[in-house]
Amino acid sequence: MDDERSAETQLLQSLHSRRAELAALLEKCSGHWGFEDPIYRFYHQSFKVYSLQDETARIVNALENLAPHRPLNPWFQQIVEQATGRSFRQEDNADWTRVTRPMLEAFFHARFFLEMAVRYANLPEPPSPLPSGYAAFLSLYGLR
Repeated sequence: MDDERSAETQLLQSLHSRRAELAALLEKCSGHWGFEDPIYRFYHQSFKVYSLQDETARIVNALENLAPHRPLNPWFQQIVEQATGRSFRQEDNADWTRVTRPMLEAFFHARFFLEMAVRYANLPEPPSPLPSGYAAFLSLYGLR
């Protein structure tokens, strides 16, 4: 328990020191080109939806860098792995939602954790009781 509390404190310190970087990334992933347009591209059946993989990878990298000694939640890793590293193929159009929906799912999960990181970056210490978003964020690092 003390090890987890220490790891949580270190994670909060890392969050605090990288808050500006994380906030800038969240802003980029929430704007027109980083959020609105890629989601539209899914519904427009445009290969440009594949760009979400890059945004997802940037977010995952930032989250990993917050606690490089801790593996991210295996479910989260599975969601990301199933949705990244893909290149558009013409035959994807015939099975569009099955092929591209996982990209949106991975992006939404990654963006959620990034948003929680920014939201809770100024906590002076671990809160009690835990807000749900903060508890989910801790789960990403196996601390909940």
